Parts: sequence; C-alpha cells; structure tokens
Amino acid sequence: MTEIAQRSFFLRNPSVLVFLALLSVFTLAVTLASEATGFGWMSTSFVKTLGKTLCLCLIAIAMDLVWGYCGILSLGHFAFFGLGGYMIGMWLMYERTKDIVAQSLQNEVLPPTPDELRDAIGTQIFGVVGGSDIPLVWTFADSLFIQLVLVVLVPGLLALVFGWLAFRSRVTGVYLSILTQAMTLALSLYLFQNDSGLRGNNGLSGLQNIPGLTGVSQDVISIWFFWASALALALGYLLAAFMVSGKFGSVIRGIRDDEARVRFLGYNVEAYKLVIFTGTAMISAIAGALYYPQAGIVNPAEIAPIASIYLAVWVAIGGRGRLYGAVIGAAFVSLLSSWFTGGSAPDIPLGTFTIQWTDWWLVVLGLSFVAVTLFAPQGISGVFDKLVRKS
Repeated sequence: MTEIAQRSFFLRNPSVLVFLALLSVFTLAVTLASEATGFGWMSTSFVKTLGKTLCLCLIAIAMDLVWGYCGILSLGHFAFFGLGGYMIGMWLMYERTKDIVAQSLQNEVLPPTPDELRDAIGTQIFGVVGGSDIPLVWTFADSLFIQLVLVVLVPGLLALVFGWLAFRSRVTGVYLSILTQAMTLALSLYLFQNDSGLRGNNGLSGLQNIPGLTGVSQDVISIWFFWASALALALGYLLAAFMVSGKFGSVIRGIRDDEARVRFLGYNVEAYKLVIFTGTAMISAIAGALYYPQAGIVNPAEIAPIASIYLAVWVAIGGRGRLYGAVIGAAFVSLLSSWFTGGSAPDIPLGTFTIQWTDWWLVVLGLSFVAVTLFAPQGISGVFDKLVRKS
C-alpha cells in the first residue's frame, strides 16, 4: 500500500523526480571536479560557494511555501536562518577554542582544573567584547547533540510564539509583513549589543574549522558540507512537494487566494498558518546551520531585515508558487551575485566614470526584480513553463 502511494505521488509530481535527478547529477559532477575527491578542476572556494548556494535554495523553498503557497509575505525568515547559524556556531567556536586553550596549557606544571579551563575559554571567546565569563546562553555549547536540537528548537519556538500572537489577532497582508520585519530588526539590534552573549557586532568566527578534524584539509571538509547541503536540499524539496501536493497544499492555497472563504468552510485558518510558518522557520534554520560553517562567520548583519527582503526578491525572480522556481531564483541570484561582487565581472569605463560592479550589483538586482514584475510576473520558471508547453 505504501509503495502504491509513493508511486502515485511521484506520478502526480514528475517534476520532483526531475529535480532530484538533476541535483544528483550536479552533485556527482561537482564531486568529480573538486580538489578533494576528483580531478581538481574546481577550487575549494568555489565548492564552498556552490554549497552555500544549495543552502540558499533550501531557504528559498521555505520562503516559497510560506509566501508563494500560503500567501504570507514574511520579511523575517532570514532571522531564522541566522539563528540556525548561531546555534551551531556556538558549538563550533566553543570546541575549537577549547582545543586551542588545552594545547596552550598542556605544558604547564600542573594541569588546569575544569574551572580554569572554562575561564580561559571564556576569556578567549569574549575578550574581544571586554568580557571573560561564559554567558548563560552558552550553557550547552559543549554538547553537539543539544546544539543541533537547538538549531531547530530556538527558531521554531520563536516562530511559534510570534505566529500564534499574530495569527490569533488575524493580522494579515502588509501589516503582517511589517510585523515580521520588526521582529527581525529587533533581533538584529539585540544581537549587535555586546551584552547579548553572542559577541555583538563581531559575531561568531572561525566556523570553518571543525573541532576534532584539524588534520582534515579544507578541500575535504568543503565537499562534505556540499554533500550535506545537497542532501538537505533534496529532502527539503521532497518534503515541500509532499506538503503542497495533498489536502494540506490545497488548503494553504485556498488561504492564499481567499482566506475568508476557507474560514467559512470550517477550516482552522490560523492553525494552518501557524504550522506552515513554524515549519518553514525550522527549515530555514537547518539551511543556516549548514551555510555558516561554509561561510566561516555569522554576525548580526546576516539577520538584518534587508536580507529577508533579498530572499523575497529571489523567490519572485524565480517564480513564486513553484518550488523549482524558488530554487532557480536563489541559485541564479546567488551565483550572479558571487560573480559581480567577487571581482570576476570586468569594470566598464565610461570616460570620466567607471561602472564597478561591486557597487552597482544591487542596482542590477533591483532592475531585474522590476523587469520580472512587469514582463514576467510568474518569474523565470513561468517563462520556462511557457516554452515547455509550446514545444
């Protein structure tokens, strides 16, 4: 019976199989081209860029679920993404610092006591913000299992509380978007403070150094994270496709199109909204937990409201209401951004003025968003669908 249900799901959603097949081929191609396991045609830094892009595709899927399918324009999902990075970053930074401190004290006549070791770790981590005591929020920073649980628990609880307060008050439309943006701004401003317990503006750094793997080169670690990112994207896409293909998907589409009518039919609209809002927050946090070890650093600027606005632009450019559209939009903008801002795009001299793409990239992104809105409201994926139908 289960096999029949699985077959029917894939038969009803052939795009899922196509996506998984393309992702598998892409993962294999990058693996063979990498310096760690292949021919060395692809640099380690570019493998990390591709791994980070896969993580951005995963949060774009989450954004598409909450906005494209449920109609909630959240301008706060990158906050959950950043919180996921902070949760795993605490363990990475604590354990790495612990190893460094232990090595520096190993030549002492008397071995350090646990309290002395902890004080030295606190000084090493928080000396940059004028502190030495390990804050309460770092209580479980030495436990990988607990921090992995907190990766989804902390953003999930924040989304649950915020969503319950907002949806029970029946806040909708632009007012809800403003509230999510205010939540993101408040969280960002709090994290910028040195007494937040998370090193203020300095954030958490050195996350690319995995504790216990000091003898493993970065090219190997980068391909491991790339595989993990690809697996997370595949599972996230499969879960999202399953959610939107059945009754649940029909209800959230109905909420998007006519919330009052869905409520009149007897559905608990607020419960459906809360489930999708909280669930996508957790997906975003998992994406962030995979992204920031590849980026090497997470700071409050990553949670600023502008990041969530960019996320909405990615989904709009790719085509909201289509899961593969969200992936296309995130991948397209992420890789293009890396090309323009990484110095690969040549400057254009115009006599007395020179266009430097590192400064003009956001203008290009804004113009692209306007062009898509005016001439291709269904995004890049909508144009692709039309070409497929014509052929």
